Amino acid sequence: MKLLALGDVVGQKTIDVIEKKLPDYRREHGISFVVCNGENAAEIRGMRAVDAERLLAAGVDIITLGNHAFGQKDLYPVLEREKRIIRPVNFPPQTPGMGYTVVAAESGERVLCINVCGRAFMDAYASPFETVEGVLKREAGKYDLSVLDVHAEATSEKLALGRWFDGRIDVIFGTHTHVTTADEQILPRGTGYQTDLGMCGPVGGILGTDAAAVIEKFRSLMPTRFTVAGGEVELHGTVFEIPDGKVRRITRVVF
Repeated sequence: MKLLALGDVVGQKTIDVIEKKLPDYRREHGISFVVCNGENAAEIRGMRAVDAERLLAAGVDIITLGNHAFGQKDLYPVLEREKRIIRPVNFPPQTPGMGYTVVAAESGERVLCINVCGRAFMDAYASPFETVEGVLKREAGKYDLSVLDVHAEATSEKLALGRWFDGRIDVIFGTHTHVTTADEQILPRGTGYQTDLGMCGPVGGILGTDAAAVIEKFRSLMPTRFTVAGGEVELHGTVFEIPDGKVRRITRVVF
């Protein structure tokens, strides 16, 4: 089995590129399962229902979200009925949607996908450690492969979660910072890990956002309207190869 994890999707033109490139990439590289973080798909903040439909139709199997999960209200009812879209599991329990799901890969494996938010430099979410522990207990015996998207700001927190769940979750990767980290590795107990997948978006700005607006925000500290950057769109992600139930190889990809 080959699992492709794609970094945060930024803006509509990035979805256009995913629609054009992902089907061929899946076929040519024998990808069995695709996880994609979509929380910036709606022109930076949140994801609309139509954005989710397009990503799923393009070949994404699971869409994860993050701290902007509820940035677009028309997604709320979709979250309640669509098991292929998950928001962070440690949001308050009354929020729409679910924080984990089990779906079948193209190659037949039952894949448990969990989405969780970090707490360092972010909101006061429930403990990601205790919340994910609860999911693993509830779902024990119901899946063949497990995947965790840690949507977090602090590298240390992502690494801490990776080490804590090493050997208990098969694939752990981070999202949110939009910068690819060069630390892909198989941890001592067998977990495939990377601190951040990076971004699917235009490379002509700052983290997919128009550079002038971001610079103005830093210089003035005044409210600033962010827009999606110009420039070429690149899709950044990582392929985890799992031929026998264990991660054997991890490769960063750009296409």
